[in-house]
Amino acid sequence: LTDTELSDRLRSRLEEILDAANRSANITGQLLAFSRQQSIELKVMDLNDSITEMLKMLRRLIGEDIELSWNPGRELWRVKIDSTHLDQIMANLCVNARDAIAGVGKICIQTENITLDEAGEGDYADMPSGDYVLFSVKDNGSGIETDELEHIFEPFYTTKELGHGTGLGLATVFGIVNQTGGFIKVFSEPGMGTEFRIFLAAEESSAASVAEEVPETVGGSEVILFVEDEPALLKMGTAILSDLGYRVLFADSPEQAKRFDHEYHGRIDLLLTDIIMPGMNGSDLADELLLSSPDMKCLYMSGYSADIIRSRGKMDKNRCFMQKPFSKRSLATKVREALMTGNQRVSA
Repeated sequence: LTDTELSDRLRSRLEEILDAANRSANITGQLLAFSRQQSIELKVMDLNDSITEMLKMLRRLIGEDIELSWNPGRELWRVKIDSTHLDQIMANLCVNARDAIAGVGKICIQTENITLDEAGEGDYADMPSGDYVLFSVKDNGSGIETDELEHIFEPFYTTKELGHGTGLGLATVFGIVNQTGGFIKVFSEPGMGTEFRIFLAAEESSAASVAEEVPETVGGSEVILFVEDEPALLKMGTAILSDLGYRVLFADSPEQAKRFDHEYHGRIDLLLTDIIMPGMNGSDLADELLLSSPDMKCLYMSGYSADIIRSRGKMDKNRCFMQKPFSKRSLATKVREALMTGNQRVSA
């Protein structure tokens, strides 16, 4: 799609393929988020900036007959959340709000800073005191019956007609918010609409945290040993890395990667490896290669859930990790991050 010489017909078909792949990835992500087995990458961010970037996508989701109102809070505190999780939360809440509106309606998204001086009371009794960033999604739709409210976060529970809902949307949101350490509240009355309020803890030192973030870069000229046992991913990943300017040594197995390490006479700057592969996992491969190349940085990737990665890949939170599937942009960013700050040997 980055090829400027593509015909309009071919570009349109490629965009449909990409859209189908993204929908499949999102469904898998929802299932993993609900089961709390998804590997997450928490980043300090400004919700106003992130939501603003999502507005175009959200407006496409809800349709032109529903007004989308965006009210960003002033001088909003920063929070720590996985950006993909935020996308899932906003998409699911907006789609639910859209489905609750018959005909023309309105959805309002709002952010603001909230401070609880003491332990919460009433609806907020389970929330400890502290500073929070609140973002809410409110609609003027049909509302939710009182006896249904206590079930809406249960998996596969849906008030929609057969074929119009999986019952995973709000369960996914609930799982993500809990995994992030936040709180979610819902307020609704039949015929009066529904409001979902999500509270995320404000970062105590946003400025320092932001300074630690790795700046996004396009590419580089380093040598990367890319190990992936899936042929299609190996081919695509090699093409992306080459387009970014890197010299790529690609291997379809740990055994081939070890041969490269022995036969290649130059410096290998980065090992980019899948974690779970036949014969040897990526963590053990890295440990072995680091014996002969102690200065080599490592970046691990996987599409498996976090519990499988931990049990078979011996991963911990200190290792540079990238969840599949990933875009060209996210790959470029993670590779630069690994080359600049990537860990080397980490005890199992």
